[in-house]
Amino acid sequence: MRTKNLVLLGSLLLTFNMFSQNPNLHIYLCLGQSKMKAYPIKFEPILKERIWGGEKLIQIFKKKSDKNNIGESWEISDVEGAVSIVENGELKGQSLRDLLKKFKGEFVGHKVYEQFGDDFPVLIKFIDAKTPLSIQVHPNNELAKERHNSFGKNEMWYIMDCDKDAAIIVGFNKEVSKEEYLNVLEEGKVLNILNSEKIKAGDTFYIPTGRVHAIGSGTVIAEIQQTSDVTYRIYDYERIDASTGQQRELHTDLSLDAIDYKLYGNYKTAYEIQENKSVTLVHSPYFKTDVIEVKGAVYQNYSDLDSFVIYVCVAGSYEIEMDGKRVLVNKGETVFLPANSTEVVLRANEARILEVYF
Repeated sequence: MRTKNLVLLGSLLLTFNMFSQNPNLHIYLCLGQSKMKAYPIKFEPILKERIWGGEKLIQIFKKKSDKNNIGESWEISDVEGAVSIVENGELKGQSLRDLLKKFKGEFVGHKVYEQFGDDFPVLIKFIDAKTPLSIQVHPNNELAKERHNSFGKNEMWYIMDCDKDAAIIVGFNKEVSKEEYLNVLEEGKVLNILNSEKIKAGDTFYIPTGRVHAIGSGTVIAEIQQTSDVTYRIYDYERIDASTGQQRELHTDLSLDAIDYKLYGNYKTAYEIQENKSVTLVHSPYFKTDVIEVKGAVYQNYSDLDSFVIYVCVAGSYEIEMDGKRVLVNKGETVFLPANSTEVVLRANEARILEVYF
């Protein structure tokens, strides 16, 4: 008996020690069902007017706005001043931030909560570029934290639709020095040293921090990124912002230490679709994204994942079923599955879905 008591005491002391050393480690003692009942959550889109925005997010994706220059739909966001609100089910009206603070690891995954606490780590967007975006770059975590108290902005693009001759800018077409870069920038010839790539629907690009980039005109993309709204604008085609009558601010000095001046061999992600299977697109320290081509029914089990899952519908439409509840999801819609979700069924005649998780 004394030995058993000592073992029990030792276990209690070990548990207390683990908890005291990691304030984000929460021990959940519960009987029966989880405190949060999981279901497929949709959030209200947060629409952003942009100088380069168009009408496709309204006309094709059925986002609701009376504006004709909507450039972005923030589908899931924890950015200050633009935090997502649930639009369906029993959690309707609650914010992403409030749910994270209330349910913690149960909502996002215990490993995710231990790393990020009450900060949700990813931002999901749809972008409609009627005209080109500025040439830009994003700082890494260290620089963004020091200058802006923010995450950096590693991101990926999935091309959903584009015009026949559409192109994007990603990286340099040769290795350059900081001095050479400044010279061509001052001469207004920075486009001469940038890599332009023609694109088609389905093309995927990972844009790490430091990589100069721009979305070209006639392009609609799904963007998965770190939760950050920090952008350094390098070149903006000398266009005038109608709202101010002035050219938009450039961030030449801030961008110099943020840019990766190296040349890389291939900027596009190579992958092959496999029907009814998850295929890797991007697995980074900042998020993981797979693509699923659904034809018929796909059964997904997330019991051992310990992470939220986000479904971004980039083609077709599908129905998701969880615990007897069914939700229809169309192209241009996004669904959030809490980390305590287990089994889901995806059904479609034909749909393509980005699967985002940690």
